[in-house]
Amino acid sequence: MTHRSPLGLALLALALPAAARAQTPPPDAANIWTIQGENASISTAKLSDRDYTNGIRLGWTSAEGAAPDFLQTLGRTLWGPGRTRVALELSQQIYTPTNNTVPNPPANDRPYAGVMLATGSLIEDAGNTRSALGLSLGMVGPAALGRQVQNGFHDLIGQNRVKGWGTQLRDEPLLEITSQRTWRLAIGSVGALETDALPEITAGVGNLRDYAEAGVTLRVGQGLASDFGVARINPGLTGTDVYRPTRPFAWYVFAGADAQAVAYDLTLEGNTWQDSRHVTIKPAVGEFQMGLAVMAYGVRLSYTQVFQTQEYRHQKGGLHQFGSLALSARF
Repeated sequence: MTHRSPLGLALLALALPAAARAQTPPPDAANIWTIQGENASISTAKLSDRDYTNGIRLGWTSAEGAAPDFLQTLGRTLWGPGRTRVALELSQQIYTPTNNTVPNPPANDRPYAGVMLATGSLIEDAGNTRSALGLSLGMVGPAALGRQVQNGFHDLIGQNRVKGWGTQLRDEPLLEITSQRTWRLAIGSVGALETDALPEITAGVGNLRDYAEAGVTLRVGQGLASDFGVARINPGLTGTDVYRPTRPFAWYVFAGADAQAVAYDLTLEGNTWQDSRHVTIKPAVGEFQMGLAVMAYGVRLSYTQVFQTQEYRHQKGGLHQFGSLALSARF
C-alpha cells in the first residue's frame, strides 16, 4: 500500500485547483470599439452603386461579465452557463436601383431605401460556442438620411449626385429580432498553421426582414481561437465584434458560404401601410465570401469580399458584389 503524508495531500489539493484555473483564462476586462464600412465600390469588381450600395456601423461591446444581472440570467436561461457581454451599435444601410441616373427609375427596379438601426445585443461564449440575441429599433425612409449621406459623399469626392431619391420608401418605424449561434470546430494543423470550421445558423423576424440563414466558414491561420470569425452587418455570416487574441500576432484567411430563406424584406417589398415602390423577392439567396483578418496590439482589422445571388425578380448585373472593411480596438 502506498502511504501519502498529510503535507503531500495538502500540496496535491492545492495544485489541482491551480491547474484548473490555469486552463480557464480570467474574464476579459476589455471593451471593444468597432467601425465598419460596406460598399459596392470597396470591391475588386469596382462596380457602380446599385442594390445594397453602402453600409456603415459603429459598435461598442462590453467586457465579460459587465451585462446587468437580468441579462446574465437571460443568457443562462437561453443557452446555459457561459460568459456574457452586451453590445450596442448604430448602423445605416443604403439601397438603390441599378438605374440611378434618372429621377424616375423603372418600376421593376429595386426601390431607393435608407435604413437606420440602433441595436442592442446579448452575446455569450461557452467554450467553442458563441450565441447572440439582438433587438434592433429604427426607421426606413427619409428619416434614415440615405439621400443626404450618399449625395453628400458624392459631392465630397466630386462624383455626380444619385437621382431618384424622391421615389424612396416612406418613413416607417422598424423592429427586428435576430438570434444567432456559431460553433468553432478545430480541424487540425499543417505545420504551424491551424485550420477550423465555423458552422453558423441565424434567424431574423420583424417588419424589416423575416429570414433564416445557415452557412459555414473555413479558416487557415494562427490564433484561430481568438475569435469566431469576422464581423459583418446583418444579414450575413458574422462572428460578432468580440475577439480576444491568444498570441501577440494572430491572423487567418477564410472562405465561407451561406444560404438564406427569405420570407419578407421591406426594402424590396415596400412600405407596410403606405403605397410605395416594390419588387417581387426571390425566396432563396446565397452568398459566398472570402477575406483576411489580422490581430495585433489589441487591434483587429478584417476585409471581406462578398458575392451575392439575386434577391428579386428582374434584378440585373448577375452576382452582386461588395466589400466589407472592419476595424476594432480593445480598451
